[in-house]
This record gives sequence, C-alpha cells and structure tokens, in this order.
Amino acid sequence: MAYFNRAFIHFFKGLAANNHKDWFDANRKTYEKEVKKPFYQLVADTIAEVSKYDKNVARLEVKNAVFRINRDIRFSEDKTPYKLHVSAAISPEGRKGMEYPGMYLHLNLETCHIGGGCYMPSKENLGAISRYIVTQPKEVESALNNTEFVSVFSGLQPGEKNKILPKEFKEFGDNHPLLFNKQFYYMADYPGEETILRDDLLPFIMKHYKAAEVWNDVLKKAMK
Repeated sequence: MAYFNRAFIHFFKGLAANNHKDWFDANRKTYEKEVKKPFYQLVADTIAEVSKYDKNVARLEVKNAVFRINRDIRFSEDKTPYKLHVSAAISPEGRKGMEYPGMYLHLNLETCHIGGGCYMPSKENLGAISRYIVTQPKEVESALNNTEFVSVFSGLQPGEKNKILPKEFKEFGDNHPLLFNKQFYYMADYPGEETILRDDLLPFIMKHYKAAEVWNDVLKKAMK
C-alpha cells in the first residue's frame, strides 16, 4: 500500500521554494491532507508492527512519535521556519526517548533515512553499554557482524566519540575501540522520491527493524 502520492512531493517542492509562514498557511489544508495525515498513518502502522516484537512500544501515541515540522530557529543562522522533511522516533517514549533502542524514520525529497539504535545514551547507560562491550565481547562482535545487519546498514554510524576513556575502561581501549563511542546507532539512506512513493513502504521499513533486532537486543540487555 502506498501511503503517499505526488501531492506529497509537490507540497515539499513548493515549501522549499517558499519557506515562510504565509505560503504554509495558504497551503495548510494540503499539508494536513497529503503530508500529515498519511505520515501519521504510516507511523501508526509502524508502531503496530513493531509492537508485535517489542511490547514496550505498544503504548506509544503517534503524536508523541512524530517530530514537529516547525524548525527550532532560536540558535540557528537559518531562520526558515519549516523543515523540508517529516520524521518520527519509534520507541516507548517516542521523540523524547532517544536512548532506547528503537527506530528513526526520516522522509525527505532528496534522501530518506531509516535507522535506529541508541542515539543519546545517558551517562549511566553509556557506562552500562561500555561494561557490556568489555564483558560480552563475543556477543557484541557477533551482533555487529551479523550478515543481515551488515547488509542493510553496513554497521554503526561513526557518531560522536570520547577522546579519553573513563578510568574504568582505559585498559580495554586498545582491544575494544567501540568503547570510545558516545553513540551506538545505525542508518540506511535511500533516494527520496522513489522511497516515499513505494507501494511496499511499511514492509520495507520493517525489513530494517528486523535486520537491526540483533544489535538492539544487545543494547537492551546492556541497559536493563
């Protein structure tokens, strides 16, 4: 089932050329019908599918998963008020829970991103993950080298890294370079319009979720 049609594409092309409140207000009905409504449906269906594998996600409401289209321009030199994409975080706390090993969806006319993992671990969870890397190295290595995970995501994203390890982990740094990571997430990128208009978009997303389960399971066990 296709969630979006060419009207989604046309809206964002128009917004890219007219990124201001007057244009958005004049085209708000199109946004509500062709962008927000179908994206909310896609996110709702994704939550339902993910909940079959992770019951913790079942309570997530769509409105708490979807990021606002309004940009935070308070500290940005770019004062255009609207994003040129739609995005959502599928985890128990949605967009407010970016350390739980969930999913991230990002639909943009240029590039679509499907990913997940642990993006913003707390100090406590970062320590827990680091200890798991040291104490369960074979399981961690097996998950990261899993054939399906590597074929879909090509491994973890570089992300932010520590220059110096905490005392607890200094002696293990040479053998476990993953200890320097501050983030443990993965991402796959695809052509924008082609992906947005796919007839099998939901199964395509779920293929990514299933490919990442082996790594997400490691993170969940580490942070439990």
